[in-house]
Amino acid sequence: MTTGLGAGLALIIAIGAQNAFVLRQGIRGEHVGLVVLVCMLSDVVLIAAGIVGIGAVITAVPAVVVAVRLAGAAFLIGYAALAAKRAVHPGALVTGVQVSGVQGSGGQQGALGRKAALVTALTLTWLNPHVYLDTVLLLGTLANQQGELRWWFGAGAIVGSVIWFSALGYGAKFLRPIFAKPGAWRVLDGLIAAVMLFLGIKMALGT
Repeated sequence: MTTGLGAGLALIIAIGAQNAFVLRQGIRGEHVGLVVLVCMLSDVVLIAAGIVGIGAVITAVPAVVVAVRLAGAAFLIGYAALAAKRAVHPGALVTGVQVSGVQGSGGQQGALGRKAALVTALTLTWLNPHVYLDTVLLLGTLANQQGELRWWFGAGAIVGSVIWFSALGYGAKFLRPIFAKPGAWRVLDGLIAAVMLFLGIKMALGT
């Protein structure tokens, strides 16, 4: 189980579209529980799928990975454009929460509704080909190498996912005083736009 925990954390603790979105929602205090739950449950399904052999199916039908890769690339580039737009227009860059009695200018402007947050979290998770390559294929392969202990390995990976997304989503609140200023949101959204664009282009090129 400890081996699975380490492997799971090693794969999910990286700068990526999903983690950037969870961080942003955590800082804003918007639908954090929903977003974190979606990410955790998705990992449970994907890890279990890898253990029961879905990874072998993906390997046998590479067209599936290609289709997911192109769809994911298009979404990431589109999300990068939205993040860049938020960085350019300060009115959209607010925390949406009270911080020491001060609220960012613009009130709830730029806030995501529950449905939009749900769809974005699902899309950033399930249209990311690295999810299938890392979580399903790699973790699935590592788990099956453990023989009878494969499900203990999977349980450890799931615990790692729960720990990471909970810490990322709920721990982000400690950054709220910094992000009470629109300038900080410009920097964050600018970085998110750059990361999303880079990942989108890299994904489209298949590298």
